[in-house]
Order: sequence, then structure tokens, then C-alpha cells
Amino acid sequence: MSGDKSRPALDNIYEKVLVEVGDKTPDLVVIDADLARASQTKLFMQRYPERYFDVGIAEQNMTGIAAGFALSGRPVIISTFAVFLTKRACDQVSMCVAYTELNVKLIGIEAGLSSGRNGATHQAVEDIAIMRSMPNMTVMAPVDVVEIREAVAAAVAYRGPVYMRMRRGRVPVIFGDDYEFRWGKGVVMRSGGDLTIISTGIMTEEALSAATMLEEQGIGAAVLHIHTIKPLDEELIVRSAQKTGAVVTAENHNILGGLGGAVAEVLGERCPVPMKRVGIRDLFGETGTTEYLFEKYHLLARDIVDAARSVLERKCRTR
Repeated sequence: MSGDKSRPALDNIYEKVLVEVGDKTPDLVVIDADLARASQTKLFMQRYPERYFDVGIAEQNMTGIAAGFALSGRPVIISTFAVFLTKRACDQVSMCVAYTELNVKLIGIEAGLSSGRNGATHQAVEDIAIMRSMPNMTVMAPVDVVEIREAVAAAVAYRGPVYMRMRRGRVPVIFGDDYEFRWGKGVVMRSGGDLTIISTGIMTEEALSAATMLEEQGIGAAVLHIHTIKPLDEELIVRSAQKTGAVVTAENHNILGGLGGAVAEVLGERCPVPMKRVGIRDLFGETGTTEYLFEKYHLLARDIVDAARSVLERKCRTR
């Protein structure tokens, strides 16, 4: 997997961010499903034991409890593996949180193929599709240390349900300290006139590497990082598609219903251009390292490059 090797990655940044947000939000409640280490809530538990609740491996119940706290006027964060939060507790999330527009933030850890060694049972490859189809639900996937800090703070300050895909372990540093998170607004990471690469979450690292590889071949690729998949920054996507005339999307998720599906919906209605989706092609995952799985499921920078060449060929044929 790619990344900016010139800036050191940091370990478990979310647990530190959670404590920072807890310091500034004295009524914040954190609820966990017996995964304090994995979901990085242990530091919050130690700092604020009176505001931390471990309900055991009972994700549906956890969601209902969170709704109760939110009804009392308190912001709530619940966290577990993304696959359990979005599938096992789907009905409770839909009816108790989204339908009622409660102030609950759902943190899904190790989404997509990132939970490699745990196998298909723990790999959420449909979570974006599930959550973005729920009315009133905001869906987010930050990419790096800086953006995680900004996005979590913004989510807690926002009044309403939010689902956020969260990394576990080492997180890269891509943005500078001057980065300004803008709610629902994509980020132009690179400019280019030949095609647009649109990525989210962990795949933005691969997209940036792909753009560098394409540049070496004389191809100018714009890279848009979409940290908020819903609401989607439609205007930015349409403007870039109009400029470049070709689009590739990249996501650590099923190509059905995720970022690629969302972008295709927008472009199909407003700016049809040659497009290709890089992602998990309607398959379940399997056990293996993240590096192995990203290679097997074609989620690497070179796969984005191949997709770019394909859409550029189609772009030339339509002229």
C-alpha cells in the first residue's frame, strides 16, 4: 500500500482525538461493545469512567442505549467493527437513530478489507452503501491524522446522526497543520486536466500515488478526496468532470452503492463522461494481510493507473 513516506505515520490517533473531544465536550458519552482496545476507546474510559459504558458484545442493545442518552440531550459516540455496526445493528440504527435524527455518532472501525486477518465475517464491504441509503444519515471517511482530528470534532459538534469509517493502528500524515476541514466539501489534492480521480478514506493514498505515476507518463490527473460521502460535494465533482472529461473512483468498498455508485448517480444525471470504478467488485473478502488483499482485489495505485488508461481510451473514442 502507498502513502507519503516522508512524513511519519502515527499509532492509534483516534484514541487521542477522542480524549481531546471529551475534554471539550463535558456531556459526551462513549459506549463500546467489548472492544475498547480495538475501537481505541480505552484512554477515554480511563480519563472519564463515569461517561464510558461497555455493554458487551451486544451492538443492537448498544444502539438503543445510545438513543436513550441522546434523547436526554447528550451527544453519544458508539463504536465497534464497521460490519457489526452497519449490518448486525442495522434496524436499530435506522429506526432508533436515523429515523429519529438523534445526536449519535457511529464509529465503524476496520471497514472494507482493512480487517484482513479477521476474514470476511469482520470485513464491512457494504457499509457505505447501507448507511448512505438511510435518510438523515451523514457518512464520512477521513484519510489521515490531521483530518481525523478535524472530522471527529466536527461530527461531535454536528447535531444529528453521523457514521464514520475509522482506521485502526498506524495512520499517515498527509495534510499540513493549516488544513481546514469543511463539512460536506471535497478536497482538491492535485490538479490535472486529463482525468479526475475521486477517492475516499484509505484509498486517497493510493490515488495520490497513482497520479504521480500517471504524471511520469505525461498524464495530468486531478485528485479529489471526498471525506464526506453523504452529503456529497456534487458541484466539485461535476466541475472537475466537465474539465477533464473522464473519471475514476477509488474506494475500499464494494463498487455497488459506495463512492463509485454515488459519483455515477451524480454524473449520470448532470455530466455523463467515461468512468470506471476501482473497488471490491461485488465480492466478499477473505483472510489475509491488508497488503495481500489490496493486491488481490485490485485496490492498489497501479490498478487506479490501469483504470485511468481505460477511461482515457474511451474519452478519445468519444471525441
